[in-house]
Amino acid sequence: MTSTGIPRSGFRSALRRLPSAQKSAKGAPAYSRFVNRRAGGYLAAAAFLVRATPNQVTAISAVCTFAGIAALFALPPSWPTGIGVSLALLVGYALDSADGQLARLRGTSSVSGEWLDHVIDSAKIATLHMAVLVCAFRFFELPSAFLLVPIGYGAVETVLFFAMILNDQLRRVHGASTRQEGRPSTLRSLLVLPTDYGVLCLSFALLGSRTAFAVCYGLLFALNAAFLLAALRKWFGDMRALDRAERGR
Repeated sequence: MTSTGIPRSGFRSALRRLPSAQKSAKGAPAYSRFVNRRAGGYLAAAAFLVRATPNQVTAISAVCTFAGIAALFALPPSWPTGIGVSLALLVGYALDSADGQLARLRGTSSVSGEWLDHVIDSAKIATLHMAVLVCAFRFFELPSAFLLVPIGYGAVETVLFFAMILNDQLRRVHGASTRQEGRPSTLRSLLVLPTDYGVLCLSFALLGSRTAFAVCYGLLFALNAAFLLAALRKWFGDMRALDRAERGR
């Protein structure tokens, strides 16, 4: 038995089945690929054995995530607060990976589940950066110009999330593959690490030093903005390629 009372043989059997239920890792940043997906796999296997549904796992993920965001809104920055916020967000992120893996493991992937997952993700993106804005306004003794950073960061992540979802939907509509083929590149995963939501979650552990957090958060914003500009140019080219393929039919 595991510490949670789950039979080890069943737990390991579920883990062995997970690789066939995984999405492609190509293009995923390093934390999401090497840490979060594995943590989500363990949680998905446990949820599978206790007969939890993917939507239940999604709901628990939302509770963890928004508890962390609420603490960021409400509590003065400190080392305990920062570590607590970071852990709550990271657990929520692991569960966000687990719900999809569980759905594929159970063979119960659904449109409603995908919709719920994306709606919660969009709410998370919007409210997390608003929480940073409120926290900075209330507690940071920094130039007021810093308040523009969470505003800009929220805009960047909103556009990035929407563009990625739209890319997949348009490819599906036009019959193009939404999977990235080929062997996942470890180097690329490391290069795009600053865009990883997991890294953003880890940055909140620095809240005990407001200056250190502000520098780290501001740097992540700048790198994400640069990535978005490059990605939008590339994705627009991909959409034009779909146009040409449609005209060629």
